Parts: sequence; C-alpha cells; structure tokens
Amino acid sequence: MHVTVTPIFAALLGLIFVMLSLRTSRLRRGAKVSLGDGGDIGLQKAIRAHGNFIEYVPITLLMLTFLEMRTVSIYVIIVLASLLFVGRCLHAIGMARAEGEFRLRAAGAGMTYLALLVSSLWLLFTYVI
Repeated sequence: MHVTVTPIFAALLGLIFVMLSLRTSRLRRGAKVSLGDGGDIGLQKAIRAHGNFIEYVPITLLMLTFLEMRTVSIYVIIVLASLLFVGRCLHAIGMARAEGEFRLRAAGAGMTYLALLVSSLWLLFTYVI
C-alpha cells in the first residue's frame, strides 16, 4: 500500500495552484481590490479559475490516492492523474485568455470531470469485487 505516483502529481498541481494564486493576487493589486472582484472582468476570471481549481483538485487527488492504496495499476493512476493535470492546465489557460478560448476551458473541465468520475467509479468497483 505504498503511494508513489499521486504525490508527484499533487506536487505538480500544487505549483499550478501557486501560479493561479499569484495571478489572482497580482490582478487584485492592479485593480486595487482587496475583497471581491470590484467588477473587474479579468479579476473575476482569475478568481473563478483559482476557485474552480480548489473545488476539483483535492477530491480528485484523494480518489487517486485511495486507488493507489487499493493497489490499482500505476498506469491507471498515471493516466487519470495526467487527465487531471492537463485538464487543469487547459482550464486555467482558457480562463486567462480572451473570451474566444471557451474550447480550452471546456476541454479542461471535461478532462477534470472524466478523471473524477472514472476515479470515483473505479474506487467503488474495487470495493464491490
């Protein structure tokens, strides 16, 4: 029950979280807004990208950790964690760019949902069989 793969992805995702946090802080300073978004569209998008990340990443990492503890193949963990990582990157990029980048945001969200859904179902499956 040794967890080896998930911590690497947790570290990588932690770096993305720091980048999103710094971006939000920079935009807050630029807009001179300490709380809320002050009606600034760029800040609104940064806050939501940051918030969306923290809403989905922890639960998905938890599912992946549990799968790894259940001795699911590391290749399955790598594929699911990669889906999460790439999905979160695409979502953040899509949120940071102009309005026309909805496809990146949607693709990122879809990859994140897929990683969470498959992880959840696979974990349930490991307890049923």
